[in-house]
Amino acid sequence: MQNKNKAVFLDRDGVLNREMGDYVCKLEDFHVLDNFEALKTLQDKGYLLIVATNQGGLAKGWYTEEILGQMHQHLRDVYHAHGVNFTDFYYCPHHPEFTGDCDCRKPKPGLLLRGIEKYNIDPAQSYFIGDRDRDVEAGTLAGVT
Repeated sequence: MQNKNKAVFLDRDGVLNREMGDYVCKLEDFHVLDNFEALKTLQDKGYLLIVATNQGGLAKGWYTEEILGQMHQHLRDVYHAHGVNFTDFYYCPHHPEFTGDCDCRKPKPGLLLRGIEKYNIDPAQSYFIGDRDRDVEAGTLAGVT
């Protein structure tokens, strides 16, 4: 039997970067938070670091996937410079008022379940760090504490 990985799933806005109202829409407004030491410690303890974020601004047309990609690359670059490497980024591009229901928008667990399957993660050994009740609910539904 193959050993399973353990992971820390991370919300983005308010956890990895400063929250700017409803959405961060421009790269120049994207300000990375300094929690490098904490994430480096988790990484050094063998946890995969996986970002799981709702990005409903895409459905609203407030920014493009290209801009979102630039923000995520900037996040990767800044954290990498401090020895922190994200395993993957998962985002929900939907918004219920614009695209209807989906299985990936937190509080639904779809984003986490994708990471769990792709990286052979044991939810019981994994955690979710978020700043909203919907993050807690998504983690609970995925079996992550």
